[in-house]
Amino acid sequence: MADWHAPQGPFNIPDVPDFVPRRLKPWLFIFFVLIIQFSGGVYLAAVSDMVGSTALMQEDILMAGYASIIGLAINFAVMFRIKFRFSNRTQLLVCGLVLIAANIICANTDSVPVLVATCFIAGWFRMQATFACNSTIQLWLTPVRDMSIFFCYVYIVVDSAIQLSGIATVYTAFFSQWEYMHWIMIGLLALMMLMVMILVRPVRAPMFIPLLGIDWIGSILWAGFMLCFTFICIYGNFYDWWEASEIQGATILGLLCLFINLWRASFLHHPYISFMAMKNRNVIRATAVYLVFFTLLATEHVFEHSYAANILGFDETNLIDLNWYVFAGIIAGCVFTYLTFAIRKWRYKTMTAIGFILAALYLAYFYFLIDYGIEKEMLFVPLFFRGAASVIISIVFLTSIVQSGLPFQVFPQALTINGFTGAVMGAAFGPAVIGEFLKVTMAKNAAFLSSAITDMSAATSHMSTGELFGITAMQALVVSMKEIYGWLLIIALISITVILLSYSSVRPWAIFPKWKTIRRILRGTVRSEIRAGKAI
Repeated sequence: MADWHAPQGPFNIPDVPDFVPRRLKPWLFIFFVLIIQFSGGVYLAAVSDMVGSTALMQEDILMAGYASIIGLAINFAVMFRIKFRFSNRTQLLVCGLVLIAANIICANTDSVPVLVATCFIAGWFRMQATFACNSTIQLWLTPVRDMSIFFCYVYIVVDSAIQLSGIATVYTAFFSQWEYMHWIMIGLLALMMLMVMILVRPVRAPMFIPLLGIDWIGSILWAGFMLCFTFICIYGNFYDWWEASEIQGATILGLLCLFINLWRASFLHHPYISFMAMKNRNVIRATAVYLVFFTLLATEHVFEHSYAANILGFDETNLIDLNWYVFAGIIAGCVFTYLTFAIRKWRYKTMTAIGFILAALYLAYFYFLIDYGIEKEMLFVPLFFRGAASVIISIVFLTSIVQSGLPFQVFPQALTINGFTGAVMGAAFGPAVIGEFLKVTMAKNAAFLSSAITDMSAATSHMSTGELFGITAMQALVVSMKEIYGWLLIIALISITVILLSYSSVRPWAIFPKWKTIRRILRGTVRSEIRAGKAI
């Protein structure tokens, strides 16, 4: 067999027997990807039910959820090595077993360390199984290996699965119990494993590449740094930031892991993440854009649930129905990016400006129209814009990493950085900043409104203290939200101005190398590592 896929004739997957119609083979792997993406350690949509039925806090469940994303990001640096070491059949069966075990553990434990560790491992194996499937059908999606096209598919599957799994989780908890979502996913994973055993053959790559030369210690240290960073962002408000020994300890441990990693990268031949990846211009630019952009959209995690639940009076099912609006935005954003960025090759600058404009429209809508009497349907426009904006920015800057000019040995390391800054820092850092801003702003506005009510003591004498407190708190929340939306809108407009005034003629031309080229590069890396070991 000359290559991983047959280079002649229509696209075919040699892993799948010929009794399966050739046209159905790629859809089989897409079905596997959907099951894998739906399955995770914890389901954050069920956080209120989990808090009510266990001894866990909301922060504990969020920490477990982000640990899954960290495990996913850490896997990027070694996913190619794993793919060329084991067959798709072996990868899918092992990952399916691990995800089944993770669902069983998460449905029955109330230990935070066990939950976080389980979700981290589940995230690692979920990413590997997803990569095994997506890389198998890559040439079916884009025969010319254009990654701007491929990433449109990746995000339409991954981001859509996030929204749909949240909807499925809440409705499962509404009609039965939140634990049933875990058992449903266990059943689907078992079905996937049965189909893999029947329909996927153990076809290994022509060139066997052993797992030598991987900096596993570096992976553990980078995971430790990412977990400490996330712990500080999630628990900071709860523990009153650096006044607490827990946050101080997490800071020291995180900085220690980072320092050791940077020190080891200065002399290791193949560190887990090299300085070449960290200093790459596209990687730095993507990190800066993610921090600004996802901080602008952090109101999703801080405001929207409180606003819809406490002010508009939505129950859990009405709250999760809002995911359909975001889902529609994701689909529209992926289709728009495919037609303009992937097919017509619009510039990175143009697509980035469009993403920030949509984010500004999202913020402006809430700033000008936030009120006590908004109907659920009126939230379609801002949530649609938010979903489209986030997926456009994610596709564009992930494509820029491929086009960054990094050697292929370093490219997966850049994906790990991108995964951490885009998914973890974007989802944890922004809400931490906005949450603290809301705390300070609410205290200021509540004090101002309380003094105003005191001055109107005659008009409010018929109301109880509890009623007055509730009205003051609700009014302070609305005023504070409007104020923060205004500040974020100003930052968004400044960002758009900077983007429009900058010059960039670069267009997407991110072509992935052939699989035989990747195998040759990885084989050369292993051989150089073996020679270096013998020299020592």
